[in-house]
Amino acid sequence: MNGSPPLFRIAGVPLRVHWSAPLLIVVLSLGLAGGVLPDWAPGHSGGTYNGLAVVGALLLLVSLVAHEAAHALVARRADVEVEDVTVFALGGVTRMGTAATARDAGRIAAAGPLTSLLLGGLGLGAAVLAGDVLHWTLVGALLAWTGWANVLLAGFNLVPAAPLDGGRVLQAVVWRLRGDREKAARVAARCGQVAGGLMIAGGWVRFLAGGASGLWLALIGLFVLMAASSELRRSVLFEAVRGLRAADAMRPVATGQDWQTVDRFVAETLPRAAGQPVVPVTDFDGRPSGVVALPALRRVPAAKRGEVRVRAIAAPLESCTLAGPDDQVTDILDHAVTTAGRPILVLADRRVVGMITAEDIVGFTRRRRPPVWPPTARSTGR
Repeated sequence: MNGSPPLFRIAGVPLRVHWSAPLLIVVLSLGLAGGVLPDWAPGHSGGTYNGLAVVGALLLLVSLVAHEAAHALVARRADVEVEDVTVFALGGVTRMGTAATARDAGRIAAAGPLTSLLLGGLGLGAAVLAGDVLHWTLVGALLAWTGWANVLLAGFNLVPAAPLDGGRVLQAVVWRLRGDREKAARVAARCGQVAGGLMIAGGWVRFLAGGASGLWLALIGLFVLMAASSELRRSVLFEAVRGLRAADAMRPVATGQDWQTVDRFVAETLPRAAGQPVVPVTDFDGRPSGVVALPALRRVPAAKRGEVRVRAIAAPLESCTLAGPDDQVTDILDHAVTTAGRPILVLADRRVVGMITAEDIVGFTRRRRPPVWPPTARSTGR
């Protein structure tokens, strides 16, 4: 999703359209023009059906954007960092940080389905007005389909299985009752794995029986299964690093100067930075200005390495995740919506004192086993 171009911003949040989104419009348009509209409002030309089918597909796409925008806006009101909203072939996704409380998490999750229900009610009401009052049969059929599609979208998203909104609500409820966010996340993620598996099986059976829509259901199930498995791994990771400070997890780091030429940097700095995924670079005053990776250095033609300065190819500091030595690793990961594959830089007195790589975090998950769920009386200290 990272490569999706942003179209515009909704209350400051970038809206991105994935390359697969047009496929959703094509599938919806074919279904509307080939079956729904002719059945619900017969007697019109094929061109009319095709034109209104595209309009209906675009209306549902706008509904998806509104659904995700509701998540984003409620999250912003709860002081949760929102990265962006992306629409793709299987729906939409909002990338954001983690809510501080179970109450906020539940509100953020519920905002999307409630918005879809509202849009569904408006669509069905408009369908009655257009079809029964104004006698615009075809327009009424289109609005009715849009309304029911939004109602179904809300219902599907309320299935109690992560990463669906219902799974987020379930996680918030368990979090509130048990007082442990990560254990609640594991419950929701396991429900998501089960739901995803059932969708795949049901979709495949329907497809073998001749229903083409079964393939779409199986693809959605695969997405749910993969996302739920990813969230399960994330919850295990967060459990492993709970209570850990950045100073406890960081590794020593070698830095270089961004004003050096590439050939001098390779000769003098890289030998000291062996094993580092990136090398933090500093300006003339010794303040960090960015990071540079080995592939970026290699892309500089050999004939120009004596002229090109490292600062010209380094990624800016703003693109990195920064932390202080006393910051909790869980808090750092919560706010690191995306790190673009770069490690976390630990700064003290505006100097880089260490870094935390993905390998470091994975190492802690292997050394620390999370407690058994549900917790026993002994594990709760009673």
